[in-house]
Amino acid sequence: MASSAPRFDAWVSPERVRSLSNAVSDPAELIALRSESYERFRELPIEPNPLYRGYGYFNGVDLASVDPEASGGPVGVPAALPEAVRIVHDASGTRVEVPAELASAGLTVETMGELWSSKNGHRSEFLRGLEHSPDKLSALATVLLNRGYRLEVPRSIRRPVRLQELVLLSRPHEALSVRRSIRAGEETQLLLTEEVFSTPTPFDGQRLWASSTDLDLGDRAKVVCLSVHAPDLKTVSIYRRSATTGAGARLAWIWNGLGGFRTKVRNQSTLAGNGSAVDDLQTFYGAKNQSYDSSVDVTHTGTDTHAQSITRGVFTDEARGMSRGLVRIEPAARKTIAYVSEHAMLLSRGARSDTIPILEILCRDVKATHSTSVAPVDPEKVFYLESRGMTAPEAIRMIGEGFLSYVLERAPVEGLRELLYPTLSTRWEGRDVVWKDGAYPALPSLSVTGTEAAPEWRFDTKLR
Repeated sequence: MASSAPRFDAWVSPERVRSLSNAVSDPAELIALRSESYERFRELPIEPNPLYRGYGYFNGVDLASVDPEASGGPVGVPAALPEAVRIVHDASGTRVEVPAELASAGLTVETMGELWSSKNGHRSEFLRGLEHSPDKLSALATVLLNRGYRLEVPRSIRRPVRLQELVLLSRPHEALSVRRSIRAGEETQLLLTEEVFSTPTPFDGQRLWASSTDLDLGDRAKVVCLSVHAPDLKTVSIYRRSATTGAGARLAWIWNGLGGFRTKVRNQSTLAGNGSAVDDLQTFYGAKNQSYDSSVDVTHTGTDTHAQSITRGVFTDEARGMSRGLVRIEPAARKTIAYVSEHAMLLSRGARSDTIPILEILCRDVKATHSTSVAPVDPEKVFYLESRGMTAPEAIRMIGEGFLSYVLERAPVEGLRELLYPTLSTRWEGRDVVWKDGAYPALPSLSVTGTEAAPEWRFDTKLR
């Protein structure tokens, strides 16, 4: 892998920050926030916890050439899904499509520009939490914020809502930084898909994709947030996702890493409502010189709450992976059930992964377990499949795909494994996933388990 050290001081200048602020017509609150975040960007380390600084893989990154004001024409997209909300972020800006039925029922989507011009008081809610950037890269995402929206699903909407968000990188040295603030009302159901792709754009240098999500779940709300991360191998990505659950709420974070050069994912979930539950499910496929750095932080504060964090990665060539899952159970969080699973499979001598599950238990009336492993493919399994007529590469691929499928089969989305297989197959064969006319890799209509037909999502039975 490349050994060049990042030159952070050259990535963004005060003049660049002021220019972007003027370009997107910042209100006073965001001007101050950008300035504060810029100072945090200059001062904070990439990894604030000294225990993990030796595990991060961020070499070879140079974002000095990225341009958050880069613009261009809109990227072509397929026909909208029936009865779904669609939001598209590309070089032309943000496009929003809301079905008339949902709009009349009270669902609202306000883009960042609309929030600045409105006087409804949602600005502070939209920016909530951004002032507490914990590391250099989170601060950088706030400094370069240039897209965003606020979504509210009111209690009056009883049917499941599908939101398809498409992020399409199409310009050289592009920098897209999106903030989404989502409020799911009491007893509402929301399926959000965040799909990140690139068009075939030959250029030298790197691009930046930054994603910041803040979820607030009302009592008994059910939300699934599914991310498909498949940009080109010149994209540096920063994900920061946080959520707070109401009583009896259910949340599923599902993240699938397939593309990108360097990717950092930070998930924070607080189970505040009694009887609430969170499933945090992540898969990674790394090849060539890719690297993934994932951190899952789940805090239990309510009683009778359930959480499971399952992360699996397959790495080949010179790819790198690091995943750590932290579960903290507060003193009052009685009857908690928690499970952390961090596993990686290495397909080459040059690949590497570090897995670190952590339990911090401050309450006695709980059940919390963890498991971890990093290992090559089991040669006995390969030999068995070869004895059934497969070649060694075919056997290794089947074992690796099954290893990742363990996670996808536990996601509360019907048929997710089959839906994601074409994208995984493309990457496994050494090709980039490309967004182009006639070959859009966007997800189709999806069904979530745990609605009227099945009131309970699947939960690992060994935790019962």
